[in-house]
Amino acid sequence: MLDRATPTPEEIRAFVQDHPNLRARDIAHKLSIAEAQLVAAGVGINATRIAPHPDGIIAAAEQLGEVMALTRVGDCVHEKVGEYGNYHPGEHAAMTLTEEIDLRIFPRHWVHAYAVETLSDAGPKRSLQVFDAAGDAVHKIHLRETSRQEMWPELIAGLAMADQSAGQEVTERAPSEPAKSRPEKTDVLRHEWSRMTDTHQFLRLCSKLKMNRLGAYRVAGAPFVRALDPGAADAMLMAVRDAGINIMFFVGNRGCIQIHTGPIQNLRPMGPWQNVMDERFNLHLRLDTVAEVWAVEKPTQRGPAVSVEAFDAQGGLIFQVFGVGKEGQDSREDWGRIVAALPDLQEGAA
Repeated sequence: MLDRATPTPEEIRAFVQDHPNLRARDIAHKLSIAEAQLVAAGVGINATRIAPHPDGIIAAAEQLGEVMALTRVGDCVHEKVGEYGNYHPGEHAAMTLTEEIDLRIFPRHWVHAYAVETLSDAGPKRSLQVFDAAGDAVHKIHLRETSRQEMWPELIAGLAMADQSAGQEVTERAPSEPAKSRPEKTDVLRHEWSRMTDTHQFLRLCSKLKMNRLGAYRVAGAPFVRALDPGAADAMLMAVRDAGINIMFFVGNRGCIQIHTGPIQNLRPMGPWQNVMDERFNLHLRLDTVAEVWAVEKPTQRGPAVSVEAFDAQGGLIFQVFGVGKEGQDSREDWGRIVAALPDLQEGAA
């Protein structure tokens, strides 16, 4: 339920008007509200409440042509330009699989959604925005000048819900699960890990042993994992850029995982942020929130899958990066050399 201290939609809109240069996430933080509540304050004015299920939203996105897909977890934002297509629905998990828009979708976390339209000097800015039960952003689809803007009115009319009242109730946000290890099960973990044939078996193994991803990494040891210096996150990005290789870069929250497959070409640091600013892929990573970085190796039928994985101070996964193993663009060997050269965590370091 909304807390009594939650500002009214009118108060939220007034604050937005008084702070035109603040980003939505920053406004929500200053008002101590969820981002969905900020967006919902504009229902009936610049926002339309729409059915949140991905079957309808992705079908609409497929009609819009070239757009920008955005998925965020904490202080890491993953943005891809492309067209939606090749959608595979599913009750528990769904997928969008095109060369540029590559998503893993978990429908139960697509709880609130809005079509948002704001005016600017360059014309209307339009987006589809999806949030979880706590009102945190799950996935956003931003239209571009090259999008099929003429499709917008019809698509939004088809998705609109009967309830178009301003405001939104949200639930309490679930915290990240901290590292969960069972040191007495380390031998079993290592034995079962060595017998894996697919990376997807790893989380099932963790569940069976009542551990989680980070907890398993903390006890597994060599040759399965290597603790890296937190600065390895930035070093990895620079090394990938310099080597000109293709990687798969995963960023995901509870409701959506977004994947970039390809190179990293342009890095632009700004304060604590490192930014990938390529033509069709942008990444914004706040480096000072990276608390742990691990080099991980999992056996598969096609050879070892080597990843670099970063976690925040609460134990939440920020990103995973793998070398690309597709025929004709296999960068796994070059990627392996990059990972091997990343700096280890110094003994006694925080």
